Amino acid sequence: MKSQSPHDASDYIGPATVVIATDDVEVQVELRGYFQPIDGRFSWYGRIRQNDELDNLLGGRRRSVLIRTSTGEAPATIGDRDFWGRYRVQGRGRPPYHVPTTLEEVEATQS
Repeated sequence: MKSQSPHDASDYIGPATVVIATDDVEVQVELRGYFQPIDGRFSWYGRIRQNDELDNLLGGRRRSVLIRTSTGEAPATIGDRDFWGRYRVQGRGRPPYHVPTTLEEVEATQS
């Protein structure tokens, strides 16, 4: 029986670094993305788990940042904070995590 967790649709769950100007903050993220055929770009989004250091730097405000994982980095925008203290993050173009780009990679992730 296959799990029906809402996290099953995530492309990346794990550690990341949020770079805000000269500050690096180690965080935990959950990200997913999709190819938008209308404009031909990849859009990705997710949440950053509650983090006191990040909250102190952002103060609940929207900011442009860099998100870095072990497989890449990408510019992003950090937006709203939810009731649980998690910040929404979104970006366009290449995401900060690996995305399968060949048929073999796609098929390997489905098995």
